[in-house]
Amino acid sequence: MPSRSAPLSRAFTLSDFDFDLPPELIAQHPAPERSGSRLLDGSSSSVADRIFHELPNLLQAGDLLVFNDTKVVKARVFGEKASGGKLELLIERVLPGHQVVAHMKVSKKPPVGGQMFMAGGRAQGGFDAVLLGRWPDAQGPLFHLQLSDEPHALMEQHGHVPLPPYIAHTDTEEDAQRYQTVFARAPGAVAAPTAALHFDAALLAQLGARGVHRASVTLHVGAGTFQPVKTENLAEHTMHSEWYEVPEATQQAIAACKARGGRVVAVGTTTVRTLESWAQSGQVSGDTQIFITPGFEFKVVDRLVTNFHLPKSTLMMLVSAFAGYEHIMGLYRHAIANAYRFFSYGDAMLLTRTPRPAQTN
Repeated sequence: MPSRSAPLSRAFTLSDFDFDLPPELIAQHPAPERSGSRLLDGSSSSVADRIFHELPNLLQAGDLLVFNDTKVVKARVFGEKASGGKLELLIERVLPGHQVVAHMKVSKKPPVGGQMFMAGGRAQGGFDAVLLGRWPDAQGPLFHLQLSDEPHALMEQHGHVPLPPYIAHTDTEEDAQRYQTVFARAPGAVAAPTAALHFDAALLAQLGARGVHRASVTLHVGAGTFQPVKTENLAEHTMHSEWYEVPEATQQAIAACKARGGRVVAVGTTTVRTLESWAQSGQVSGDTQIFITPGFEFKVVDRLVTNFHLPKSTLMMLVSAFAGYEHIMGLYRHAIANAYRFFSYGDAMLLTRTPRPAQTN
């Protein structure tokens, strides 16, 4: 399993990654057109405000765009306990034998062996769930459940789009379409790889015409991506685990890109975590808990397309490690001053990996 942490270039603490964000800048709905969102070009020392459909002009023939092809599943399901108490499940992972691992929101947890009736229960056209215990062990934060039928089919029929906690509305048909990439393939995510939401068929065609190559990895984004960092000392934070895979074709595409002098452009932080986990561990698939902080040595990714992230989040630390702490904080100040839209349905920025040193105390 790839490392949970990376060496720090100075004693960064949680407070270093905080910033004040006006709540009206948190995007509640996507832009009318996927590629019509704004793009903050921070790929050099000069900053430029652009529109996302200008991205082909910022890449070169021979570059390789790497996407995360995970597919968001309707993982949020509502139901009740045998006692009648209401509960909510967020199914994080599907296991063999119609078993799942899930978060549970309920006033009082049911006992092991307790039955839950989801979407009315099997007798009313929904499905049943039985609590088998905690996950991954007796003290684990998640719950291990046995479902009465195939989990993906049940989620598709009875589930809701698992919108992030900062999106205030209940899920709609718009969310079912737009909180999903146009190339989503592998079901398993409970959160979208949001940087990829800006790509549409026309933009992908323009990139291909420019000579930009494409490849895919899979990382099933878990709810832990929204988990706050609670320790001021970053070394004390335990990263959540997510499953990833780097196909052989993608490995070959990356090697060919490097050989021809092209740049590997990761679309989203989930793609960065996947590629750098593979490079660090040599494992082409498995679980990763990689925690990328300033001082991390990147081995694969040269450029990054990413959305704007939550204050004090591990993703703020990742982009700071990638493009330099001071550069990132300057870009965020520019984005806030110019009313960019933040988080999952928000705007994007383009970054270049740089050896820019972090400030010392």
